[in-house]
Amino acid sequence: MMIKKGIDIAIFETRRLMGKAAARAVAQALRILQQQKSEINMVFAAAPSQNEFLNNLTTENIDWKRINAFHMDEYIGLPGNSPASFAYYLQKNLFEKVAFKSLNYINGSAANPLHECKRYAALLKNNPVDIVCMGIGENNHIAFNDPPVANFNDPETVKVVELDNACRVQQVNDGCFPILEKVPTKAITLTIPALLDCKYIFCIVPGERKAQAVFNTFNREISEQFPSTALRTHGKVHLFLDRDSSSLLPV
Repeated sequence: MMIKKGIDIAIFETRRLMGKAAARAVAQALRILQQQKSEINMVFAAAPSQNEFLNNLTTENIDWKRINAFHMDEYIGLPGNSPASFAYYLQKNLFEKVAFKSLNYINGSAANPLHECKRYAALLKNNPVDIVCMGIGENNHIAFNDPPVANFNDPETVKVVELDNACRVQQVNDGCFPILEKVPTKAITLTIPALLDCKYIFCIVPGERKAQAVFNTFNREISEQFPSTALRTHGKVHLFLDRDSSSLLPV
């Protein structure tokens, strides 16, 4: 464990070890918070980078019935039962395995996406977030805040965004879509201020394709050109890396 520019960093030899350690850390934070509060509100990312972490998290001894679950982004236009939707991913990898107090989905199929943003923002306002579990994109996005749409002073909590081409390419690289043309062009996302408005952030970032983004997070100026640099302003970020994703960081 080391601290770099305000972020606690833990580096592991493999994705498996990284995921296990991240799950233990989140579980420990939850136990502490549950001694202080009757209910906990958590936001989860949906991506292959979270596989090992979520798999281990479901085995931890946690009072899940005191936790309200939210997710941070969703494609516009995919049905909720589409295997490529983030709702489907979280359902299969987390929500079906443990019994949360409540599950709060973003409806990417809503007839009016702007109304859906307002609905979900109201949910978050009424349930202030305690813990965010997230990743970092290849273009340094956090949630779907790609560089062209990232706003560190965003007045919105949830908004509709146009997806950057690099972000859409990543979805193909991750195996979520067979070709670029199948990747939706718009999504609903929590904004950067909304993501940072929590007690703890646990950021799980494995894989060689994330190495440059991890390097940028620590070595670029804090700016919307590199959205993940905003994590350096939070103060309670715990970053979990494997050997590949940390390969460009100085030892």
